[in-house]
Order: sequence, then structure tokens, then C-alpha cells
Amino acid sequence: MFENVRQWLEEPAAEVADRGGRLNVLRGAVARITTPLLPDDYLHLVNPLWSARELRGRVLEVRKETADSATLVIKPGWGFDWAFEPGQYIGFGVLVDGRWHWRSYSLTSPPNWSDDPAARGKRLISIAVKAMPEGLLSSHLVNGVTPGTVVRLAAPQGGFVLPSPPPPTVLFLTAGSGITPVMSMLRALDRRDAFTDVVHVHSARTADDVMFGAELTALAERHPGFTSHLHLTGVHGKLDLADLDTLFPDWRERQTWACGPAAMLDDIEKHWAAAGLAGKLNVERFDVERSAVGEGGTVTFARSDRSTVADGATSLLEAGEAAGVRMPFGCRMGICQTCVLTITAGHTRDLRNGDERREGDKVQTCISAAAGDCTLDV
Repeated sequence: MFENVRQWLEEPAAEVADRGGRLNVLRGAVARITTPLLPDDYLHLVNPLWSARELRGRVLEVRKETADSATLVIKPGWGFDWAFEPGQYIGFGVLVDGRWHWRSYSLTSPPNWSDDPAARGKRLISIAVKAMPEGLLSSHLVNGVTPGTVVRLAAPQGGFVLPSPPPPTVLFLTAGSGITPVMSMLRALDRRDAFTDVVHVHSARTADDVMFGAELTALAERHPGFTSHLHLTGVHGKLDLADLDTLFPDWRERQTWACGPAAMLDDIEKHWAAAGLAGKLNVERFDVERSAVGEGGTVTFARSDRSTVADGATSLLEAGEAAGVRMPFGCRMGICQTCVLTITAGHTRDLRNGDERREGDKVQTCISAAAGDCTLDV
């Protein structure tokens, strides 16, 4: 009997946290007793980070890393999963010009981090963002967002993680903002004093373009088991993977994590496969390559009774959110399957490869767009 009551009370907050304990029951109870009004209308008056429906956070600090990148220190609100693993990413949403924009960003903080004085001992998270010329959200986060901004968060996820304990020998290969998930791993190793034999090779155009440059130097000075090697492409050109035989002759024996531009990762995967070492390579790809832009059309969200016109480059997920539909989502990059919906009419196109889906098919809305008029079951 009690379990049934508990389930009824928790249900409105079920998507916020899987293990909220008594606090989750309280959140659910508030949601129930304020229905049909939205509980967030009441909770927001008390604390903007309290929500029975979604994860929220407040930006405490925006810290410049390079001329075009910054770290955002964030205090999560109710329901954040602190049991994340170093290397995982979160969904991050911020309001820009009256519209919520979402992207996935790697956590750069280690688990259970509370080193920032602004937190007063409370746990924090951080992400690091590099402003891209074509990136509205990334440019806003680096140059426009201010401390105090309330943002939306999605739970940590991803399989590009460092196990605990780590392998005895490790190689990290990164370039540009691909360093961000590895920073979470390095900071976790630092906190645990667990550097055994770790090599990090990072590529950047100039020394001024190296995110976390001073921290990498300090880590290498503090830990004899950590080697930081910077490869400046503006001086030496693109890193030649054949040079690893000279730089670190034991690279074949190391468990490797690689993150960076797609072309670099393609080269690394080919190099490791040619050496028969694909099983020792872990790769994280940030960007969905949108190579198949179609004609677009009217997208109808059947159960929400809403429609919107979307071009062929706008994902179904983004179209739905712009229309005010509460769309399921996770990684927002075609990995986790959380956003999958059924097409009840029409056709959609996969933005990565142009594959079409039709009535009755299930589709990942984050990497699919309308191919003519279509209807989704949401």
C-alpha cells in the first residue's frame, strides 16, 4: 500500500532523479497538491533551482580559458546525479532571445567537486565551451552569459569514461576543445593521487590556444607519473601519428582515449586499426556531421496538437521545442536513443547520412529533420 502511494507521489518528479529519497517524495507531493496548476510556478518563487519537472542549475562563474573559450562553474539544483563518471557529458540549455537552446557539453569537473569558494562547501559542476564562428549558443556562453543565469540541465551520460582504478598505462590524445572530457579525468586522477603512468598529447594552433595550459603544466610538475606533451600545429603542422613511435614508443601498450575534430579521430581510428589495437582505443565525437539537408516541411506533433514549419537543416527535436512541445531528449547528438519517437505520417531524413524514415518507423529526433510534411507521436 505504502509503495503505491509513494509511486503516485513521486511520479511527477520521476524524470528529475532516480534516487531522490524523501526529497523526491516531497517534490512529487508538491506537484500533486498543486495540480492542476504547475508546481514550478510555486517552487520558482522560493528558489529558481527548485523544479518538479526538470533539472536546473545556476551559473556561478564564467572563467576565461583562452581568447575564445571559457569555463562555466554551475551549481545544480534538485535532482542532479552526482554519481557521474569522469568523461561524461550533460545536456545544457540556456535562454537566448526568448528561445531555449540546447547542446551537450562534457563535464570538466571531477565528481563531487566543491573546491570553489563561491559554493560555500556545496558541490558544483563545470563545463568548458569554445566559441565557434557559426555557433550562436557557444558564442553566447563564452561572451554573453552572466553569473546568476539559471540554466536547464540533463542528467550526465556517455560511455567515454575513465574506469576506477585506471589502467596502469594511459594515453590521451586530444585537440582543441576535445580536451574537455579528458580534463575531468585528469582532475579526478589528481584528486585521487592516482597518476600511475599517464601521457597526454594535446594539439592546438598556438600556446595561447591551449585550454587549461597552466593547469596541465602544474599537474605535470606535481605528479611524476603524468607527462603533458603539447603539439603546436601553427609551428609543426598536424600531428603525424607515426611520430608516436619516437615520442612515446610504448603507445601500443597503452589504453587510449581520443577526442577532437572528426578528421583527427578518423586518422586515429585507422592508425589503431592498422596496428590491430582497435580494442584499446576509446573515442568521443562531439559533432553530428549534418551532410544530408533536405527540403523540410510542416511537422505536426499529434498528441500535443501543435504544428510548425521547419527547414531541412532543423532537427525534429529543435522544431518541437521551438513549437513549445515537451520533447524527450538526452545527449542531443544521436547516441543515447532517449529522443526516439514514432513517425505516424510522412517522412523524415537522417541529418548524418540522408537515410529516410517513414510512417511506422521510429526516429531519433535529435539527428533527423522533416523530409516533407510529417507527424510525430508526441
